[in-house]
Parts: sequence; structure tokens; C-alpha cells
Amino acid sequence: QVQLVESGGGLVQPGGSLRLSCAASGRVFVINPMGWFRQAPGKQRELVATINKGGTTNYADSVKGRFTISVDSTFTTTYLQMNSLRPEDTAVYYCYAYVGGGQSNYGQGTQVTVSS
Repeated sequence: QVQLVESGGGLVQPGGSLRLSCAASGRVFVINPMGWFRQAPGKQRELVATINKGGTTNYADSVKGRFTISVDSTFTTTYLQMNSLRPEDTAVYYCYAYVGGGQSNYGQGTQVTVSS
């Protein structure tokens, strides 16, 4: 089992920045890739960004150039630096880890609200 715990959400004004963190525990050696999804009210959960053990990153078109995903050297903590935030970025952000065998784990989510 892999457990994921997010932190760093909150309220920010448009144009502002936030940094999300996600710490994995348990059978962390099976994780590859890690990343972030988000779900806005009334919408489906969508991919935001992922990173694999080779360092390859993948971003949703809507966040390219504004968000940056990174991971620590042990591949157990992932970060999402979010700059130039927009109201449409408001959502619950979920940490994600693919653990093999077609299975993915998600954290409990952290709320990000972009509003003036």
C-alpha cells in the first residue's frame, strides 16, 4: 500500500503563487510516475502534471508555462509550484501515484482557491 498526504493549498489572489507538496509512504519503491490531478466543482478530475523516475514531465496544456512539477531525490515527495494562478485553477488538487498493475493511488486532496 502507498499513502499520499498533500499540503500547501489555500486562498490566493489571481496572479499569485502557491506550492503544493505531497509525501508518499509505504511501498514507495513501486511508485512511477507521481503527479497531480485536480477537480473543480461540477467537472471531471483532470490531469495537471506528472513526473517519472527518469525526470520526464508531462503537463496539461492549461498549465504549461505556469506550473512546475518536481520530485525529491528519493522519489517520495513531489511538489507542484503554481505561478500566475487564475480563477479557473480553483479546484481540489490530488496527489497521484501509479503503483503498477493498472492501479493508481490518490491523496485526500487539498483545496486551492484563486479569488480576489
